[in-house]
Amino acid sequence: MSTDILMPKATAVWLVDNTSLTFEQIADFCGLHPLEVKGIADGEVARDIRGADPIANGQLTREELDAAEKNPKHRLVAQKSRHAEYLKPQKKTPRYTPVSRRQDRPDAIAWFLRNHPEVADAQLARILGTTKATIDQVRNRTHWNSANIKPVDPVTLGLSTQMELDAVVKKAAEKKARDDKRKGIVAPEGPTLMPASETGVIEDAAIEEEEQIEDQALEHVFDDDHDDD
Repeated sequence: MSTDILMPKATAVWLVDNTSLTFEQIADFCGLHPLEVKGIADGEVARDIRGADPIANGQLTREELDAAEKNPKHRLVAQKSRHAEYLKPQKKTPRYTPVSRRQDRPDAIAWFLRNHPEVADAQLARILGTTKATIDQVRNRTHWNSANIKPVDPVTLGLSTQMELDAVVKKAAEKKARDDKRKGIVAPEGPTLMPASETGVIEDAAIEEEEQIEDQALEHVFDDDHDDD
């Protein structure tokens, strides 16, 4: 694969739903693990992501797709997307949200807070055209319409494009990974339970046993004193 695929998961969703490609072919083209593609097919992964047609966005030709469907060993060759220019750094401008869409922003905020808590409030405010105050109200359930707020992804609501959503999530995930690495946070590998000797359980049990023996000895002495009386 000569070029990076834009919206890899969204592209994988579309390929799973609309082609007969193998999981390995889709994984290779989208830069994913075959098990992740299988999870998409089973509905366990990327359930809230709308599929992105790689042919429509210029990342794949129909001829290339047809060749891959006929030959499971064929590996798809990506084309340079005509949408790649949209990802180049551009001057930031305030996002305008149509009045008809503004009532949907709390739903989009709730979706982010539930599915991507790693995304910073500043990024949320920028992509959704909202304010930190509104984000806090949704998070703390103090929003005037909290009872009716339901998590819905911003692409479905028309508040952002899939490319914008993927870019924000990717940036936040990379920042979190860097922060975790700097703090020395590493995902546990293998068993996470400590041996009883290290937790103090064995030591506590031994002390308790000694105390029980001492209590029994004292009771025995007390009984003998009473018998003498």
